[in-house]
Amino acid sequence: MSERNYWLCKSEPDNYSIDELEKDGETPWDGVRNYGARNFMRDEMKVGDGVFFYHSNQNPPSIVGLMEVSSEPYPDALQFDPDSKYFDEKSSESDPRWINVDMKFIAKLENPVTRDALKEAPELDDMELFRLGRYSITPVRESEWEKIIEMAGIENPYK
Repeated sequence: MSERNYWLCKSEPDNYSIDELEKDGETPWDGVRNYGARNFMRDEMKVGDGVFFYHSNQNPPSIVGLMEVSSEPYPDALQFDPDSKYFDEKSSESDPRWINVDMKFIAKLENPVTRDALKEAPELDDMELFRLGRYSITPVRESEWEKIIEMAGIENPYK
């Protein structure tokens, strides 16, 4: 069993897309305002973990790329910015409520894997994506990671 964890992170493409990550190279994965997703970032994500980049709120929703956790968790600066839609007046710098990690671009998929294709694969029936649908970050089991990599028709960057 690998010591690396695997994840799926959702972003609406009109908010932040795989193309923007490819251009930026690395970005803070900020603006997460779900406690469960925050806890995954804070407590379980590690530098070097593999991450699927999932475009939600598009037709069809799809895994469109790969990225990698590239920092330890740290306070999300947007929670302290009164001009940000992610501002949280109950959060303080001494006791931040929200954190983020940085993500590094790995690859854009030539053949995105749609949500429907994921649902049709029996090996993926228990994916947390389907159980924790409202979370913007969900864990991915190593066997699920390998199946989705196979479905995308690419080499696993972690082999």
